[in-house]
Amino acid sequence: MNDKQKYYNALKINNRYHNEIDIGEQLGFDEETTRRIISILLKEHKIQYVTNGICNYKVIKKRAKK
Repeated sequence: MNDKQKYYNALKINNRYHNEIDIGEQLGFDEETTRRIISILLKEHKIQYVTNGICNYKVIKKRAKK
């Protein structure tokens, strides 16, 4: 499993209890690596920036196709 997928899964489990940098540190990433992963996930529209709560990012749930 690559770093991006590890971070994405941890963010899903986080449920907004830790900030985004702490999640990366728990996985062994430095701040720069964590921010790079966040940037990639934002570009892929897998996460979005939100301003309420401890963590500034949340996972975007996929919509079912009709």
